[in-house]
Amino acid sequence: MIQHIFGLLLIILSLTLIPSLFIAWWYVDGQFSLFGLMFLGMASTGLLLWLLTRGITRELLLRDGFIIAALFWIGLSLISSVPFLFSPNLNFAQAVFEAVSGVTTTGGTVIIGLDNLPPSILYYRQQLQWLGGLGIVIFAVAILPMLGIGGMQLYRAETPGPMHDDKLTPRLRHTATYLLLIHITLTLACALAYWLAGMNWLDAIGHSFATISTGGFSTHDASLGYFNSLTIECIAMLFMFLGALNFTVHFVAWTKFNIFCYWQDIQGRVFFFIVATLILITTWILVSKGTYDQVGTALRYASFQVISVITTTGFLTADFSSWPSVLPVLILGSSFIGGCVGSTAGGIRVIRLVLLYKQATRGIMRLIHPNALLIVKIQQKRVPNDVIEAVWEFSAIYVASYLFLSLLLMTTDVDIITAFSAVAACFNMAGPGLGAVASNFSSISDIGLWILSFSMLLARLEIFTLLVVLSPAFWRK
Repeated sequence: MIQHIFGLLLIILSLTLIPSLFIAWWYVDGQFSLFGLMFLGMASTGLLLWLLTRGITRELLLRDGFIIAALFWIGLSLISSVPFLFSPNLNFAQAVFEAVSGVTTTGGTVIIGLDNLPPSILYYRQQLQWLGGLGIVIFAVAILPMLGIGGMQLYRAETPGPMHDDKLTPRLRHTATYLLLIHITLTLACALAYWLAGMNWLDAIGHSFATISTGGFSTHDASLGYFNSLTIECIAMLFMFLGALNFTVHFVAWTKFNIFCYWQDIQGRVFFFIVATLILITTWILVSKGTYDQVGTALRYASFQVISVITTTGFLTADFSSWPSVLPVLILGSSFIGGCVGSTAGGIRVIRLVLLYKQATRGIMRLIHPNALLIVKIQQKRVPNDVIEAVWEFSAIYVASYLFLSLLLMTTDVDIITAFSAVAACFNMAGPGLGAVASNFSSISDIGLWILSFSMLLARLEIFTLLVVLSPAFWRK
């Protein structure tokens, strides 16, 4: 059954190469044969796997869902790296890093000279993030109703957050369809806004993919700073923020035609408060330290960099790593917060931080009132103890994994600032770091890139999914 579904997913993935094929033909950029061979290879392999197992009807188990999610993300990363081996001629470790960075919506790159790449490669690179935004497994469930047999196991393995059992609609297929429609609608709106603001159609579509997926890839080395347009920056900030909000809230707000639904969501309120506070602090420090003479200019650059990093998008219009005082660490550190659960953003996620805060507060109150019955609630609903325990477990493993991977990267002769910031950028799927990785990751060794690629995959699958599959106990009967 796993082989059967993997074949179907390969067929779907091959269809996503058609736009790149068309662009390669339209611009005559020399990449048509590359994408043509990839399309034929993936489609025929997927079709063969599907035909060999088309009679299989066994119900999927939860363990099967974990295997499919982990196997496909690893397979997707390896397959997606092929074009980067030929243009711009990266080695295997670099090509895989670029592909993993795309499909996990991280946005870190090893490529220097994006402005000179063929249009079809640039588009393909941007599209990888869009596909990874909500997860290729969710896309497959939305498109193929037959995956309804055991589809919930895939959904749970793909989205193991604290509220993952909540669905928009009773049927999983309909839920995935609505998520896909929301994703497409936001992408089209963002692309149109970019085009009206002055981007050409290829830049507009490519950057809308990166914005809604909170990915951060750009078609230019200078990122969105290439355009030097306040209008484009405002559009990007709006849609980066929307991409970091819970898509369930998007669905409720749109179906009820009630914009106040966003404010009623505790994640949205807390996220807005954190972003506003960071922007004010950053603006004040920039002005007080004389980095920018005018408050308006400081507010412009502070707002964009803060929203870009905390939503784990990674677009840049200024080099915040060179900003004074605590700002580089503060801004990069905000990527650990990330966006909301149910969004395309990375990080620990806002709802987990809210639960950690409430649990810590309950612990303090227990010391003051030992006999009191204290209950943790989110929006007037009691949070089960197993959810709270899961959040503590996730947070502990998250911090431990980050520290371990940072120390591991240091063994490749990387300085401490570069090591800890590079892992932070990849583990939180934020893109830019500090030190040698402030603009790109081209200075990292091949071994270091493999470590960072693993970090991105581990974070994309929210740690547990990949660690469960790597555990020997998982494979024992």
